[in-house]
Amino acid sequence: MTNSERALQLLGLVRRAGKLVTGESFVMAAVRDGSAKMVLMANDAGKTSQKQFRDKTASYDVQLNEDFTKDQLSTAIGSARTVIAITDPGFVRKLQQLLAK
Repeated sequence: MTNSERALQLLGLVRRAGKLVTGESFVMAAVRDGSAKMVLMANDAGKTSQKQFRDKTASYDVQLNEDFTKDQLSTAIGSARTVIAITDPGFVRKLQQLLAK
């Protein structure tokens, strides 16, 4: 099993733990209020969404990851989403370790 597959499995665990924010407006609110520790955006998201989330995460100093597609993110969390945010720093550290290898 590759590290990216492990990372996607971890996203399912994050969702079950209740540490995942889904939906563009909810993720944007989490970035603004500081609860989002990492945002994962599908690399095949629309151009407007990409610009919006790149700009907002940069201005609020939130890590942005674009390694996965819509299908991969949606399958990992069990619902169709383009943008998700992780609110737990421990899960973010583990995800960073898996994606760095």
